[in-house]
Amino acid sequence: MTIIQKPTQLAAELQALPIFSEIELPALEWPANFGELCEYEARDHIFRPDEPAEYMQIVLSGAFQVRFPQKEGLRELGIYRTGYITGLLPFSRMKEAKAYGTALEPTRILAVHRDHFTEMVNVSYELVQTLVGAMSTRIREFSQLRSQNEKLMSLGKLSAGLAHELNNPASAIVRSVEELYHKVHQTPEKFKAVITMRVTPEQTDAVNAILFDRLAQYGEYEDLGMLEQEARKDDLLDWLEDHDIADAEELSETFVGFCVKPADLERINTIIQGESLATMLWWVESTLSLERLVREVRESADRIADIVQSVKAYTHMDQGAAAEAVDVHEGLKNTLIILKHKLKKKQIKLEKDKTEGLPRVRAFPGELNQVWTNLIDNAIDAMSPGGTLRLRTYAEYGRVYVEITDDGHGIPEEIKSRIFDPFFTTKGVGEGTGLGLEVTRRIVEKHEGSMKVTSRPGETTFCVALPVA
Repeated sequence: MTIIQKPTQLAAELQALPIFSEIELPALEWPANFGELCEYEARDHIFRPDEPAEYMQIVLSGAFQVRFPQKEGLRELGIYRTGYITGLLPFSRMKEAKAYGTALEPTRILAVHRDHFTEMVNVSYELVQTLVGAMSTRIREFSQLRSQNEKLMSLGKLSAGLAHELNNPASAIVRSVEELYHKVHQTPEKFKAVITMRVTPEQTDAVNAILFDRLAQYGEYEDLGMLEQEARKDDLLDWLEDHDIADAEELSETFVGFCVKPADLERINTIIQGESLATMLWWVESTLSLERLVREVRESADRIADIVQSVKAYTHMDQGAAAEAVDVHEGLKNTLIILKHKLKKKQIKLEKDKTEGLPRVRAFPGELNQVWTNLIDNAIDAMSPGGTLRLRTYAEYGRVYVEITDDGHGIPEEIKSRIFDPFFTTKGVGEGTGLGLEVTRRIVEKHEGSMKVTSRPGETTFCVALPVA
């Protein structure tokens, strides 16, 4: 950047800009006299994140790009050209830059220091009014951009959660179908041995009785401890090997899942009187195995259906854009499903203290879910692996309260008053926009609610209060 000599017709050049076209020339002599004329080459930084905002900057010629740092890199916010006013404006509370402003070509900017703003009010009311109007336009445009950015971040969280949650049941279906394919292709060859078995209808009924009894035991095996599971499998393996049964490892793996015991195998052996024992056990194992695979496919499909339903409820995609009586517990449940992968990744324990029969609140469900997502996601980020997340709900004095508590390091006292400010973040550069809590507060206030935070090392609680519907 180079400070260059100002031309004598600088005020006229300002008046030629659309934004100043209605301002009288004498009023524009003021910024022309007190401003510095700066020239930037392509790729020069006009401003950077965290730099103090000290100047109003009027683009006289050229163009610059604004990019905001995010975790995945720099996101372009826009390209601004001749006539745009950036930097600090009169009556603005802006303290520092939050993004990178980079010249795309040789660019001339008139920079007026904030120390002259008070004097400007006395020089020209019309000039001040124009600049305040520019600030209002900038705030409106940036609010729209901020809202869009927050929605994209929420969509990113939703997509990440959805990908993780769908991956497990989808993979389970693929595994089960592949195993089912393998089983079916073995059937024709082994079926020859089955049809040559000399088994009476009475013997078949007796074996079926054992089989149906074991089918009813499916799932109970999962309730056993690891040592008990291994002990049962070893007992089955020993029995099968003692009776010279081929593929004993595969058979024992299936049998133990249905709580089949050596005593059951002994009963089958007694029923068929030792005749074609290996073939009969293969038929029993095949029936149990097919039942297991079909159940796994069905359970995985049900899980996918549940996830899709949760996503529909979370995004509220199947309802109109009107406030309605909302069950807070349902929204929290769907949000936890979306963020389940983050809880599992950090091994976060979840404790719930829910009030049964909690009154409903009148709200826009999708927006309310955005509140829960931001607060729970921040809580997870604040905790160390193995931490505890506590959710509490209760009703009092015509309001429903939701408390979200983490056991992280806490919020330092000196920044507690700033956490709801736009763009304020305690995360590293690019890891957070600083919009989450500000948007959360705005949504809560839109619903005529309130939000407060209490924090000390090891315990931070965000409490949201919403009026009963």
